[in-house]
Amino acid sequence: MDVRPISGASVDAGGRWRRGVPALVSGVLLLALTACGGGGSGAGSAGAGKGKAADAAQTKQSQAVVTISPKDGAKSVDTTGALKVSARKGTLTAVEVKDDKGAKIAGKISDGGTGWTPTTHLAASTRYSVHAVAKDSAGRESAEDSTFTTLTPRNTFIGNFTPEDGSTVGVGMPFSVRFTRGITHPEDVEKAISITTEPAVDVEGHWFGNDRLDFRPEKYWKSGTKVTVKLNLDGVEGRPGVYGKQAKTIAFTIGRSQVSVVDAKAHEMKVMRDGKVVKTLPVTTGKPGYDTWNGQMVISQKLRVTRMNSETVNLGNEYDIKDVPDAMRLTDTGTFIHGNYWGGGAFGNYNSSHGCIGLRDMRGGYDRGLPAGWFYDHSIVGDVVVVKRSHDATVAPDNGLNGWNMSWAKWTS
Repeated sequence: MDVRPISGASVDAGGRWRRGVPALVSGVLLLALTACGGGGSGAGSAGAGKGKAADAAQTKQSQAVVTISPKDGAKSVDTTGALKVSARKGTLTAVEVKDDKGAKIAGKISDGGTGWTPTTHLAASTRYSVHAVAKDSAGRESAEDSTFTTLTPRNTFIGNFTPEDGSTVGVGMPFSVRFTRGITHPEDVEKAISITTEPAVDVEGHWFGNDRLDFRPEKYWKSGTKVTVKLNLDGVEGRPGVYGKQAKTIAFTIGRSQVSVVDAKAHEMKVMRDGKVVKTLPVTTGKPGYDTWNGQMVISQKLRVTRMNSETVNLGNEYDIKDVPDAMRLTDTGTFIHGNYWGGGAFGNYNSSHGCIGLRDMRGGYDRGLPAGWFYDHSIVGDVVVVKRSHDATVAPDNGLNGWNMSWAKWTS
């Protein structure tokens, strides 16, 4: 009989039938095929997943590109015009610039959100950090950071100013700055000086030559006004290659209102507080040929005792008085209102001086009840002395702190 092995059986070495081996082999083949098929299918799914993740990551990345100039790590950067931030394929949403002390630099975003520039100059010899953020059309953010250091100038200037910080001054006191170098970029320098007042009043600057800048309101200050001045000159290029090195805040207060009016023809002075006459004093002014200036003059300096020598004001050897008491300066060219112990009967009667305004006094100024002593003790720097009916011209606005003799229209032109 022809015996055939049943499906799934085999013969072992002893001629016995064994079940399951072909099935096992078949199972192995099936498993292998399944593994290959399954492996291919699984690998395909995993690859697809990775591709989708990559595509998702790519779609999440902002297309906006932020550029900061100067480049990161730059040295000796110019204090004006060098700092710029721009955005491509997006718009800037935030730009923060800080110096090495953490102070922020103001700026503005322009050009439809694609550019940013500072609204002020940078300080010299200073390290700055920049952080800028932009968004693309899908709202996705891109950021950039940079640091740089500004130049260290070889040539510098400062401004010598009056009045002093913390002082109380009269209603006629301007804020006056005299620069140690001639300024050829006046707009940049003036922009670096800001003045705020309480109560608020419009204050404008006027240049006298290229080394002096005065600020004042249209009319005399209101009594009690608080004035704050910020001199942000550090890093300002005042002239080619010459940079400011000054950053200072000055605050002063306007005191009571005192305006004194001298009538050169009547030989008297009326001292007025808040528009009311509080004292009338006899005076002597400049004699013919030496007439006193007309106009509004501001007391710029007080000297309890001083020496007056005619050679210092180009009058030869007319006089040399070593102990003039109670002297207060009105012009740079030597006009004072001062005590006079040598004038005899001139006060209230005739003009006998070389251009100054004289008040009766005693040698040494010890009697504070005499006109000169009283007026000195009741005056402060910034008070106004107005001279009328003299035979001389009106004092020049830049001769002392006397810009009030210029019209507001000319002052602001």
